[in-house]
Amino acid sequence: MALKALAAIAFLFALSLCQRGHAEEVEIDSLRQLADYAGRSGYQVTMKPGTYQLADLIPLDSTAQRRRDKRYWYIDFSGSNNQFRLDGVEIIADTKIREALRPPVHSNEFLVSGNHNQIHGLTITNTGNGKSPGGALVSITGDDNTISHCQFTVRGSSPYGYGDLFGKGGPSVIGHLKHSGVQILGNRTRVLDCRLLVRSFGHGFFVQGGEGQHFENCYVEGEVRSTDEMLEETEGPAHRVNFQMVLKTRNGDHTVLPGYTKSKCEDGYRTYNAVKDLTLINCVAKNMRGGFELRTKGGGVHIQGCEAIGCERGFWVGNGAIIEESRGNIQFGPLLYLEGDGAKIDLTCDGKEPQSIVHALAAISGKDHRVILRTTSKDAEPSDVPILVGYSAPPAGEGMCFLSARSAANIVLENLTSSPVIVHQKAAANQIDSQAAIRYDDSPRR
Repeated sequence: MALKALAAIAFLFALSLCQRGHAEEVEIDSLRQLADYAGRSGYQVTMKPGTYQLADLIPLDSTAQRRRDKRYWYIDFSGSNNQFRLDGVEIIADTKIREALRPPVHSNEFLVSGNHNQIHGLTITNTGNGKSPGGALVSITGDDNTISHCQFTVRGSSPYGYGDLFGKGGPSVIGHLKHSGVQILGNRTRVLDCRLLVRSFGHGFFVQGGEGQHFENCYVEGEVRSTDEMLEETEGPAHRVNFQMVLKTRNGDHTVLPGYTKSKCEDGYRTYNAVKDLTLINCVAKNMRGGFELRTKGGGVHIQGCEAIGCERGFWVGNGAIIEESRGNIQFGPLLYLEGDGAKIDLTCDGKEPQSIVHALAAISGKDHRVILRTTSKDAEPSDVPILVGYSAPPAGEGMCFLSARSAANIVLENLTSSPVIVHQKAAANQIDSQAAIRYDDSPRR
C-alpha cells in the first residue's frame, strides 16, 4: 500500500511538471492584457518592457462604477501555475486613484490570490499622496507563490512624518490613514531579491498568516526624522494637538521629548498571529520603526545573515527564535528586544555610539535563552549604553518610555561588547560572562 501511494504521488508530480513544461507562451504589451492573463492559469507571460500608467487601466472616471461593483483592487493574479516575466516593466500607480475609489478599511491593491505563480522583475511605483483607509500595495493570499527581483515604492498615508507617536491603530491622538507594502497570508510564499521603499506610514513586509514563508536577499527602507525637528513646527497636525502623544514618557506626561529619532514608517519585516516556520536570509531593514519585529506565537523564526540599520529597534523576537550571523547598530535605538522562551541569538553591533538618545543596547527577559552579543570594534571605548537583563521592551517599543522589570531566568549571556550589563535583582539563575562591568539593580524601570 505504501509503495502504491508513493507511486501515485510520483505520477502526479511528474504530471504537474509536464503540464508546467507545456505552459502556453504569450507576449503582451498593455496592462489590460496583464490583468486578463493574471486571471487565467497555465501561462508563461512575457510583457514588453516600459512604463505603464495605472490610469490607463483604471481611469479616474471609472472609479465610481468600480466602487458600486465593490472592485477595489487593481490587478488580481487569481490564476494558478503561471510565470510572469516582467523585467523592465514599471507600473505607475497614482495614489489619487485609490483616494477616488474610497475603499473599505484594509482593502489591498495588487493581489496574488492564485497558487503556484511566479512573478519576476515587476516594479510598482506609487506617486502622489492620495489617502485611503489602510491596506497594502501588494497582498499575497494564495499558496506557493514566488515574487522575485521586484521593486515596490509605497506612498500615500496621513499624517506622514511622525511615525507612531500619535497613534497606530488603537487609541490615537491623530487618526491615521496607513498604507503598507507587501502583505502575506498564503502558505510557503517566497520573496527573493526584492526591494521595498516605504514612503508612507505603514509596514514594509508583513506576514499575517500561513506557514513556511521565505525571504532572501530582500531590502526594505524607510525614512527617519528627529523629534527636535518635529518640535520646531509652528503649524500642522502635531502642533495642533500640542505635541501630545499616546504614551506617557519618561517625563511623566504625554509630550513628545526632544533628542530622539523616529521612523516615519512602521516595521520592515513584521509578523502577526501564529505564523510558523519563517525564514529570512541576507535581508536588510533600514530606517524602519522595527527592523525585524518577529514575535510570532507559532514558532520557527530563523534569521540568518540579516542586518538592521538605523531602526528604532533592530530585532524584536520571542519564543524559539534563532538569529545567527546577523548584525545591526544602535544609531537610533536598541539592537535587540528579547522575550519568551528558548531563543538562540548571535548578533553583532557595529560598536558606534548612538546619534540620538538610546537607553539600551539590548533588553532581555524570559527564560532559557542563549545570547551572544558581539562588536565589530575590538578596541571600542567603554559604552554608557547598557545591556539590560530582567527588563522588557518599553510600551509599544517606544524609546521615550521606561523599560519595566520582567522575569529573566536560566539565560546564558556572553557579552563581547564594551557595554555594561545591568541585571535586575529578581532575575534568577542566569549565567553571564561579560567583557564589561556587570551591575545589579532593583529599580522597577530604567
